[in-house]
Amino acid sequence: MGHSIAHAMGPYRRFRQLDGSHPWKSAVPAGYVDYPARRRRGGEVAYFNFALAREMGLLPKDHPDEFNPALRRAILDSFSLVIINEWDVEHDTKVPPRDRLPGTYMATRYLQLQHADRRGGTSGDGRSVWNGCIRYHGVTWDVSSCGTGVTRLCPATAAEKRFFKTGNRYASYGCGTAALAEGLGTAIMSEVLHRNAIATERVLAVIAFPKGFAINVRASRCLLRPSHFFVHSKRGDLASLRAAIDLYIERRVVNGEWPALEGAARYRYLAEDIARTFARISATFESEYVFCWLDWDGDNILANGGVIDYGSVRQFGLYHREYRFQDVDRMSTTIPEQRRKARHIAQNFAQIRDTLMKGRRTPLAAFRKDPVLRLFDEEFERTTQRLFVHKLGFDPALQPRLLACAEPALARLRRAHVWFERARSSRGPYRVPDGLSWNAIYCTRDLLREFPARLLTAGRPLRSAEILRIAASSYASRRDRMVTPHRARMAREFQRAYCELITIAAQLSARSRRDILRAVARRSATINRYDRITGDSIDFITERLIRKRKELTAQQLYRVIDRFVRRQDLRPPKEQGEPGPGDNDSPKVRQTVDGLLEVVSLYREGL
Repeated sequence: MGHSIAHAMGPYRRFRQLDGSHPWKSAVPAGYVDYPARRRRGGEVAYFNFALAREMGLLPKDHPDEFNPALRRAILDSFSLVIINEWDVEHDTKVPPRDRLPGTYMATRYLQLQHADRRGGTSGDGRSVWNGCIRYHGVTWDVSSCGTGVTRLCPATAAEKRFFKTGNRYASYGCGTAALAEGLGTAIMSEVLHRNAIATERVLAVIAFPKGFAINVRASRCLLRPSHFFVHSKRGDLASLRAAIDLYIERRVVNGEWPALEGAARYRYLAEDIARTFARISATFESEYVFCWLDWDGDNILANGGVIDYGSVRQFGLYHREYRFQDVDRMSTTIPEQRRKARHIAQNFAQIRDTLMKGRRTPLAAFRKDPVLRLFDEEFERTTQRLFVHKLGFDPALQPRLLACAEPALARLRRAHVWFERARSSRGPYRVPDGLSWNAIYCTRDLLREFPARLLTAGRPLRSAEILRIAASSYASRRDRMVTPHRARMAREFQRAYCELITIAAQLSARSRRDILRAVARRSATINRYDRITGDSIDFITERLIRKRKELTAQQLYRVIDRFVRRQDLRPPKEQGEPGPGDNDSPKVRQTVDGLLEVVSLYREGL
């Protein structure tokens, strides 16, 4: 019997490497608080990301998307834990010896604006610990778990100067728990972003407990945030800052993402790469209507530009540029403000570069005109242009030629597009459940999707009223839909600029205008698809999946999420790669996916 269990566990032995050990512990002793842990019983695997686990080497490459008792045991043994925190020590909480785990798990320190000191002395992982890291095929992955108990770095401890029991209902941001809805919502949203080439952490597993609680396990090639470095910079701890930055650089090098440089060159490369990365992601967020609360402290984003902490991340159906998320006593940035905050993060890294090269810290204001900020501005504009041409639907081989040869026509069309995109409802700003918003009245994705097809069918220019009708969203009131002289003029300007660009594309590719229009219409239909996921739809989708959990096995839930994510792939079919084995899915899985897509259609224009 013992031999058969050991044999069954063989394929899953790499899970045992996630025992709390991590190079951060020895490199940056001031960068974390360490906790012993105990096994948390009563959990069940609600979701497991088979594809990600194979990519990380936790499963063999040929492992099917299927559970067995040994795999469930490996997942629970690795991730179903709760820390023994300061409250437990003060109250002499009894832990059965069989439940005490051999390793210790770190809660990392990082800068957070929620904390009064603004220097990171009390802030960091408040309800999460790091399970460790694992290396496979030349790539190292970090793994952490949310909902594993209250740490001393939570905002509640900083505010009230006392420790809290895990699971308490008294302290805001001090319960130490996570919700099942949070884990499943993050799993869906992060996989959609990942599939559409937006960098993000990903959910590896969700372990469900009674009353809607969960442990949500996340993975990324590097889970360090800019705030992990800013905490040492703001506190003037040069030794810890250098150790933290060197560890980060080493990770990027060994993962094959950065060149191996020596001395000051590696710090110069760091600042330049951060500037380019954060320019690209802030431009992408603005183009794709992704709300990710970027602020100068670099708390809600990974240092490699990946999205993290989906509690305050949303994807909008329209360019709701005035939306602000309310987090207790403060309001978030808006989508267009994210550029300025991302630029400020780049400025902080210019300061860090200078500090590490000179051995002393110069005030941040001295870097307001640093060359990396010019690099940021150039990369932001370049990325915005590239994404716009892609969104129009032109063939990838033609896009660079348009960017190089059709700049005036592109600029003209982009100005008209921005007018449609930024037009706001006459209703004005209003409160929404999680903050403030001011509705956009036009859906430019509908315009970019429908306009080329209508031109092909009509064989002539469209009337201004028809263009405005195509673009009008469900948020547009009767007053917003009126064809005023200015709106008619902007519709004509959009059409003239669009047709001019089609003519240039036809000349550059030696094809007819009609052939170009046909190709653009075909690609744009996918890129600007009708039923595109939003934050509102995620909320309702998650609620529906939780209600259906009694009908779906964890294996079926994985298939539902996987098939749903594939249907949210915004790449044209030829660029999507091999289709998934959807034909083998059970009727229950197919029906559930179809139901989720109906929800997406209903809330496709929302927040």
